[in-house]
Amino acid sequence: MKEGTTVNFDERGLIPVIVQDSTTGEVLMLAYADEKALELTLKKRELYLFSRSRGKLWHKGESSGNIMKVREARLDCDGDALLVMVDPAGPACHTGQRSCFFNILLKGLKGDVTFPSRLWRYLLKRKDANLEESYTARLIAQGRPRIAQKIGEEGVEVAIALTQNDREQIIYEASDLLYHLFVGLISSGVSLEEIWQELESRHGKKDI
Repeated sequence: MKEGTTVNFDERGLIPVIVQDSTTGEVLMLAYADEKALELTLKKRELYLFSRSRGKLWHKGESSGNIMKVREARLDCDGDALLVMVDPAGPACHTGQRSCFFNILLKGLKGDVTFPSRLWRYLLKRKDANLEESYTARLIAQGRPRIAQKIGEEGVEVAIALTQNDREQIIYEASDLLYHLFVGLISSGVSLEEIWQELESRHGKKDI
């Protein structure tokens, strides 16, 4: 932990921990950590928490196998809340749901901003699926030249739709392009994280 950083535990010796998927950005759960749990989390880079119901230290995934590898941990401005970004090995919720926040009280707008990354995770699984059942698996099996051809074709379709200012067609063709681009990256072993890192490295430069 950064020198001079103060973690303000509450009167019970606990601090709330918001757990977020490092790839998709989804909020997976809200839990609590005591000083020992936080120490182990930072040292082992796996999520440790304090179970209030059991009154003891808790290694997330110790019984289910759904360990959470910690990618980054942040402390809020008041030092009384933690944000931990993880790579989950499985569902975060004891119900088997991916996130504990699956009960919808107020329906939001369509177009979840986390969907592209969730699609990426799905395609990573589909690449090894039965060729007769999965277009993604068949496309990858055909090789990168075929995928490159599809990306080129879809790119041209997007350009044409943009030229014609056809809003519906722009959305349709851009969706096709993004899908095939994802498949191309997966077939080449390039991760979304590497793309985000490259874009982040350009952020703030004069040509951006």
